[in-house]
Amino acid sequence: MASAIRRAAVAGTWYPGTAAAVAAAIDGHLANADRDARDITGTLAALICPHAGLMYSGPVAAYAYRLLRRRPFDVAILVGPSHFVGFDGVSIYPSGGFETPYGVAPIDQPVAQALLAASPIVREHPAAHAREHSLEMQLPFLARLAPDVPIVPLVVGHQTAETARRLGDALAAAVRGRNALLIASTDLSHYHDAETASRLDRVVLDCVERFDADALQAALDDNPEHACGGGPMVSVMRAARLAGARDAAVLRYADSGDVSGDKSAVVGYAAAALGNFTG
Repeated sequence: MASAIRRAAVAGTWYPGTAAAVAAAIDGHLANADRDARDITGTLAALICPHAGLMYSGPVAAYAYRLLRRRPFDVAILVGPSHFVGFDGVSIYPSGGFETPYGVAPIDQPVAQALLAASPIVREHPAAHAREHSLEMQLPFLARLAPDVPIVPLVVGHQTAETARRLGDALAAAVRGRNALLIASTDLSHYHDAETASRLDRVVLDCVERFDADALQAALDDNPEHACGGGPMVSVMRAARLAGARDAAVLRYADSGDVSGDKSAVVGYAAAALGNFTG
């Protein structure tokens, strides 16, 4: 069983490599989001967050992660796509921890073992985690806002509908009786002009707003370009619904051109929350 510390792969490039610098960046994004973000009251089951470089995705992700304030969790389960390693099923890093500029984020071994027991599609494949940024890009926000919460890292290989369904069921089984936060890591469409990107991304946002994992899966089956982490989104939406969540809210949408100024070939980013909201 893997038990080593997974070393940060993109610290110092995709986000600042020191605790002070990354904290300042995160706090700046949170302050900007706080100025016009909508308040979500009630219980939180899951977040959907982007995973590009912090200067691009951070302004959007902050709208989701700000909701962790005054909401305690026992574990955060991160589900993201594999960008570098192709494989069937889902790779879990079952013990040890993930290095961050703040220190090591420990892995919740009991929850990891529960996931391994819940479905044979969840297995160890350490190579899938070595270079992968989709989970690592969540850690600066998590470590800043929920520093004492252990994590369970899951990287999805080939994103089939069957894998998404089975992982969703396994996640629901593993979080039963636990105060768990599910996090789906995904960017949306890639390298279209902003108008085309907005049209493609609206399909995903509509499915999320309706809390309809099946409709999202159908859209991805029709056109996988909608999202690089579509499978993780479907799995997390399915698991949150099975765990009793009934509400969904899209909190923010933007594209990379909002930062770079280049609207000719953008990547779409969204932040969303699932749970049981009041008010």
